[in-house]
Amino acid sequence: MSVLYIIGTPIGNLGDISLRAVETLKQADLVACEDTRQTLKLLNHLGIRVKMLSCRAQNEELSAGKIIALLDEGKTVAYASDAGTPALSDPGAILARKASEAGHKVVPIPGPSAFTALLSVCGAQDKTVLFEGFLSPKKGRRRSRLKELLNISYGFIIFEARLRIIKLCFVVWAANA
Repeated sequence: MSVLYIIGTPIGNLGDISLRAVETLKQADLVACEDTRQTLKLLNHLGIRVKMLSCRAQNEELSAGKIIALLDEGKTVAYASDAGTPALSDPGAILARKASEAGHKVVPIPGPSAFTALLSVCGAQDKTVLFEGFLSPKKGRRRSRLKELLNISYGFIIFEARLRIIKLCFVVWAANA
């Protein structure tokens, strides 16, 4: 039976990739990825040459069909998003679901996680933590959800693009003012 591997990739430091992820990428017949340019940097760093296929949010449905056809042929496919764990605020969930529904084995290869890395250093002692992922890009929804989150009695984690983090801080400040 062919296998789809969901690979956790480094978040910023290419040295953070696991040995298991490296071995899986080396043995894959194809690496499907969110952005071939980003994944190529990782593969070049590791000295791995393998065929790649784009599978980003905008084409995930179409690409999933192509990948499932390759899995049907007995090929081994590894999927990697740009940084961190696929399907966790990144593409990959549709592909994993469709591959599983088609009868293929879907295997996670754990790797770096921004969520757990942040929890490990923030000093919070909450046992309950809400992972929100990225907030809506729509201003009203974004502000409304942020106000709701600021009123919960336990910790929460949101993701934000580095170029928008300052703006987010102002929104939080305004919500608390």
